[in-house]
Amino acid sequence: MRREEARMGREPLRLVQFTRSFHIGGTEVQVLELLRGLPPSYRLQVSVLEEEGPLMGSVWKLGHAPEVFSLKGTLAQPNTLVQLYRLSRWLKQHRVQLVHVHDFYSSILAVPAAKLAGAKVIIGRLDLSHWQGKARRLLHAQVTRMADHVIANAGAIRTLLMEEEGLPAERISVIHNGLDLARFDARAAEGVKAPLPPETPGVPTVIHVANMSHPVKRQEDLLLALAMLRHEGVRLNAWLVGDGPRRSGLEKMARELGVADGVHFLKHRTDVPALYGRATFGVLCSSAEGMSNAVMEGMAAGLPMVVTRVGGNPDLIVDGERGLLVDPERPAQLAQAFRRLVNHPEEARKMGKAARGFVARELSLEKMVRQHDALYRQVAQLP
Repeated sequence: MRREEARMGREPLRLVQFTRSFHIGGTEVQVLELLRGLPPSYRLQVSVLEEEGPLMGSVWKLGHAPEVFSLKGTLAQPNTLVQLYRLSRWLKQHRVQLVHVHDFYSSILAVPAAKLAGAKVIIGRLDLSHWQGKARRLLHAQVTRMADHVIANAGAIRTLLMEEEGLPAERISVIHNGLDLARFDARAAEGVKAPLPPETPGVPTVIHVANMSHPVKRQEDLLLALAMLRHEGVRLNAWLVGDGPRRSGLEKMARELGVADGVHFLKHRTDVPALYGRATFGVLCSSAEGMSNAVMEGMAAGLPMVVTRVGGNPDLIVDGERGLLVDPERPAQLAQAFRRLVNHPEEARKMGKAARGFVARELSLEKMVRQHDALYRQVAQLP
């Protein structure tokens, strides 16, 4: 591979991947896939704000020892300027040509440090900034304008950057997340890793995978939809995968709605691909979303997905072809979509098959890495 790249005249590119940490999340998984997939001509280094998270072991196995630039809990302190200066010196010392920074907190540090060091910098904008207050959004927009280029992982984010932050279209590239289908299938084939609730024969199962920390995930709408269907005599089994401080309130709501006997809170699971394989269809009912790895994995499992018409979801789901789209915060529409899939199982299977084909064709890991490779070399002005 190295000889082939040398023969093709590819210059080595000194690239730093900078992210907050390596906890389990969509951004961290995508960074890890880039570390695995980029050509060996890259001189890759990794930087983090905190050297922690269960994915850190995978980073070490790939031969990377991340350089740490800790903010020590908050941006608003003198240490931030100290770390910015340290990072700038470190980038110069290692003759880094390009920095790709992946999240809000890392961007505040890495974008100005890269500019001071004379390195090019790409900033990833991977959500709709729905969790940020006004001050943070303004700060994020400012550092985004300082960057040489911006990667959005969904068309809706590109639109936000142009219409709300005034970025020119030529400075934004949309690169969808990638999924390693072979690895996903291998994990699914390993089967479930922990017991599942007893299944009622003939009762379809809907699966929802999302954290229970942020209200934006709107698990409440799923519970309301299930209660509406129960009132009509339509029973569904529901698996809610994920955990967080909102779980106890959601469990209480399920009891009050009279659906607790069919709603199962599975907490955090490492066997999500196998769980998708046991479900009938999937749902994500967020009121805001970037490019959801949960939706991509459901599609990879061949499930028809019912998702809200927000953020990157319409990039993944065409209504009636690869799943169903509903308006956010409309549990009655969720119930109607569930009823359609239950009453028309052959149509549901066709949607699931089309969803799997779309992932294989358009969301492959190879395509995602190839697009990053081309953009990196373009921004760094290398052949």
